[in-house]
Amino acid sequence: MIHAAVIGAGNRGMFGLGSYALRKPHEIKIVAVAEPNEERRSKFAAMYNIPPERQYESWEALLNQPKLCEALIIATMDREHYQPTMKALEVGYHILLEKPMSPDPKEALLMAEEAQRRNRILTICHSMRYSTYFSTVKRLLDQGAVGRMMTIQWTENVGFAHQAHSFVRGNWRNSGLSSPMLLQKCCHDLDYLKWIIGADCKSVSSYGSLSYFREENAPEGSTARCTDGCKVEHECPVSAIKLYLNEKDEWPQNVVSLEPTLEARLHALKHGPYGRCVYRCDNDVVDHQVVNLLFDNDVTVAFTMTAFTRDTSRSFKIMGTTGELLGHSGTNEIEIRHFNGRTEIIRPELLEGSHSGADTVLMQSFVRQVETESEGVSSGMESAHSHLLVFAAEQSRMTGKTVSFDKYIKQLKAN
Repeated sequence: MIHAAVIGAGNRGMFGLGSYALRKPHEIKIVAVAEPNEERRSKFAAMYNIPPERQYESWEALLNQPKLCEALIIATMDREHYQPTMKALEVGYHILLEKPMSPDPKEALLMAEEAQRRNRILTICHSMRYSTYFSTVKRLLDQGAVGRMMTIQWTENVGFAHQAHSFVRGNWRNSGLSSPMLLQKCCHDLDYLKWIIGADCKSVSSYGSLSYFREENAPEGSTARCTDGCKVEHECPVSAIKLYLNEKDEWPQNVVSLEPTLEARLHALKHGPYGRCVYRCDNDVVDHQVVNLLFDNDVTVAFTMTAFTRDTSRSFKIMGTTGELLGHSGTNEIEIRHFNGRTEIIRPELLEGSHSGADTVLMQSFVRQVETESEGVSSGMESAHSHLLVFAAEQSRMTGKTVSFDKYIKQLKAN
């Protein structure tokens, strides 16, 4: 068994990652929590049986104590990753850090370098690397299922309702408060693509914008909040009343209010961010974006992120010299179409846990890493470099110019 503390008792810290300790109490025990929100801190402490003296209102209060355990799970907001990570490495903790590492590319590199210097584990929650579905895709490609890989078409289907919840009303709606959409939602994808391609990126270009979830697109009769007598609420597909005004104790409802009562939910919709009209929020992150990548082994990638779909999954076609591999993570099927006419269908094993079981494998892997003090599927430095792909793509989107990846890294390190 290992012992760990959690910094950030939000949805990911409390339910997505921390809950592994409830299912596998013989492997990991949560012994402390740092969370500024009293309601969340109290609920977390009750769930994980944490005594009052190990409940902290801030990460500073926790990390100013003598080292409490072997490991830390840091699941704070994007802009609150760098400082607690650097302090925790100094104190001597191994760290499981929620993605993205930081909205600042230099901070991502500094964290990775500090973990290397201190010989500490820094594992980033790139869940796709731990998914049975996507690890099967990786294995098939490594085995030459489609010959030499040449071209990839990849789509991150964010989904209309998910976009409205997380990226219009929610915590990740504004890049100044969190980070750009491509970093917060799609650093998984670019990390995974670099992993399966197994080469360095040469150049990247990107286009995208916030086109729809804007006030000028608000329908006539709509109001600032769904609870303000909106005349089109009954026909709106992302009405806050339809989505949240119920007693479900699950995501996304338990993000709106931890207490699963109609009274608590209605109060949250009238006064909190999730009751706002999706056309009248302070969101600025894009709702659709494309990225083109060229790797130095000549593999090309066309990547799309879009809110404008009912799917909340990833779909792709990976084309090689002897066949093509098609997938849609929502179906749990992988199709290999060989050019000789033969077709195979593969259905990977499904596991319990969030992100289709990937978080379960991630936590299993992290526990083993801490026990053996060894690297896992990905190092902090490898994750930092895949993050740089995202930052380079954002630079291209903002400037309208194709970015040489080598030049981008050199300029970053020089400044």
